[in-house]
Amino acid sequence: MNTATTRQTPNRRLEILASRLTEIQVDAILVTNETNVGYLSGFTGDSSYLLVQPGRTAILTDGRYETQIAAECPQLETAIRPPGQGMLDLIKELLSGTDLGRIGFESAHVSVAEFAQLRQKCPNVEWVQTSGVVEDQRIIKDASEIEITRQAVRIAERTFQSVVAKLRPDWSEQEIAYELESTMRFLGASGVSFSPIVAAGPSGALPHYHSSPNPIGDAATLLIDWGAFYQGYASDITRTLHREHASDRFRRAYDAVLEAQLTAIQAIRPGAAAKDVDEAARQTLQKAGLGDAFKHGLGHGTGLEIHEAPRLSAISDETLQTGMIITVEPGVYFEGDFGIRIEDDVLVTETGHEVLSTLPKGLDECRMML
Repeated sequence: MNTATTRQTPNRRLEILASRLTEIQVDAILVTNETNVGYLSGFTGDSSYLLVQPGRTAILTDGRYETQIAAECPQLETAIRPPGQGMLDLIKELLSGTDLGRIGFESAHVSVAEFAQLRQKCPNVEWVQTSGVVEDQRIIKDASEIEITRQAVRIAERTFQSVVAKLRPDWSEQEIAYELESTMRFLGASGVSFSPIVAAGPSGALPHYHSSPNPIGDAATLLIDWGAFYQGYASDITRTLHREHASDRFRRAYDAVLEAQLTAIQAIRPGAAAKDVDEAARQTLQKAGLGDAFKHGLGHGTGLEIHEAPRLSAISDETLQTGMIITVEPGVYFEGDFGIRIEDDVLVTETGHEVLSTLPKGLDECRMML
């Protein structure tokens, strides 16, 4: 099955997970991360777990969600805990009398204290740590996920165009960030995929800057990093704007960052090593004498969370596959002067790649008209 072009139902996602249990060497897996529970089952609530085994999946929840689960995932067996029962006691009750000897659990999402209680309450079960099992499955987006992400990108792009068209020097960085969030929600987003970064002038040299109440004034540059959540999926775009009085140093650096981004995007294809795509951008900036100013990895996957696998960095050991959606966001940062980052969302296709975000990014196209 080509998972990049076929829509997967929750049933199919659960089947894929169940088919991997032998590989993980467990009889079942307990899924506790809310994002993973929703991805696998279609359930949109919280405070619920999944116990997945071949041919059978149970959702463990409480009475608040009984009607909702019946509507959203009627295919699942349901275990409802009463108000006086904790989730771990429900797990104990559900496992009582079964022959499940080895059960995997999501070690990144279970605390040490919870693990100790699981072992205490279910002494006949061998609890096996697993890492990234569902997250690995989420890496490859199906047709529905890709289409939803396209809409998240479109909302973000329309928002940017609307906000930039009405920028004023007396607007603060925070006001611009709030306007971005408000407009994305107005256009159909459920919210922002992260707090927008709006950084004027020297503030752009801080890659994870927190927007301030200071007006942008006559700042020569303005870095804006923003994204929308739409039907659960994230977009992530960055553009760096400038005014006529931006320095020649900025203009030269901008052209180098754009060349680095375009070079990296051209390297994206199934089978490409993620670190090689990062290296393509890094070498371009090194040739321009800006290698030391590129202080972070090239990009990351997006999906139900803003930061997902794969990572595009010098230390990544991942290989790109059809159906991945990744950001490509080289940047250079000069303390006390300016920062530049250019970011787009890119789909890995069977024949190479497709850039999902389409906002102009040439130097002349990113001039602020204030």
